[in-house]
Amino acid sequence: MADILKKEQLSAQVYRYRLSAPRIARKRKAGQFVILRPVQDSERIPLTIADSNPDEGWIEIIFQVVGKTTMILSEAAIGSSVLDLAGPLGNPTHIEKFGKVLCIGGGVGVAPLYPIIKALHQAGNQVVSIIGARSKDLIILEQEIRQVSDSVFITTDDGSYGNKGFVSDVFNELEASGEKFDTAFVIGPVMMMKVTTSLTTAAGIKTYASLNPIMIDGTGMCGGCRVTVFNQTKFACVDGPEFDAAGIDWDELIKRLNSYRMFETKARENHKCRIESV
Repeated sequence: MADILKKEQLSAQVYRYRLSAPRIARKRKAGQFVILRPVQDSERIPLTIADSNPDEGWIEIIFQVVGKTTMILSEAAIGSSVLDLAGPLGNPTHIEKFGKVLCIGGGVGVAPLYPIIKALHQAGNQVVSIIGARSKDLIILEQEIRQVSDSVFITTDDGSYGNKGFVSDVFNELEASGEKFDTAFVIGPVMMMKVTTSLTTAAGIKTYASLNPIMIDGTGMCGGCRVTVFNQTKFACVDGPEFDAAGIDWDELIKRLNSYRMFETKARENHKCRIESV
């Protein structure tokens, strides 16, 4: 069990929790995640470790309410506990002094991008960050990212804040202006990653994307999180979650994620109906 020490609502459907997890806090590195189960009858879900403090023994997770399990998690109160918490899982992000690094995050994907930006900054890189969302109220972690980036560009689909358009538009503008990058990290909705990484790789930038397929055990045993990279089957939980974007079969990943969408929506609506009837 892990106690909930702090709870903050970042936007309409996005929450940040601080959990007591001293052993995980001591070992975690940028790019790694945990798998948690809020209550006895809920699913096990993977969530990136957005921040941690090994001295104080806590980690932070940021999640968006999408299905039944994240809805249950969002209903938890400070002082209560999540039933199961396992981690750190996955391979850490490879951090070194690359030079000039481009970090692009979309929506709640900004949460797992933040610890990577922070680690790259601490390693002495020049970090250019682009973060985007549908509208101003959905932008998260802007101030935190500004503190560890050399420059930050904000985009919103509706133009309510920052540049109107998509994160890919900002990259196109930077490239057109002659900006050069040694490597790039992209995290966000799958379609956003597909489009954006196609542009960065075409520009000759070594690009890494963090994938979020359905996971169950987090140890590579179930095979639920399989993805195809350079025509080879990989498991996001043990081989990733980050992969060379140039080799990812994006269409296969999108198809597999969409196959679960109906079940997620139905489970969430059933849970919502039960809550409202109480």
